Amino acid sequence: MNFVVIGKDKGAGELRRRHRASHLRFVAGEQDKIVYAGPLIEDGRMIGSVFIFDMADRAALDAYLAGDPYFAEGIFETIEIYESRWMVPEREPGFLAAEAERAKAAE
Repeated sequence: MNFVVIGKDKGAGELRRRHRASHLRFVAGEQDKIVYAGPLIEDGRMIGSVFIFDMADRAALDAYLAGDPYFAEGIFETIEIYESRWMVPEREPGFLAAEAERAKAAE
């Protein structure tokens, strides 16, 4: 299952700076679970993070988040979590064409 996680920082980023090294060390050992991750940037400064995970289920995601220093140390004021589905680029040739046919049939 894919999950999109968006965390918006508390305050001016001091918590982010304080826990960044430990977060990066943690993430380096967990890369097989991450499709994409990086900072949210506004006016040249980091204001949060976005993660796209490939996890077995929500319980696996929750376990990961409990171990990541950014989440464990509470650097985020808000955290949004959404289940998602990989569509593009296709993982299997013809997937989008088949999905388009299903959508057309449902019209």
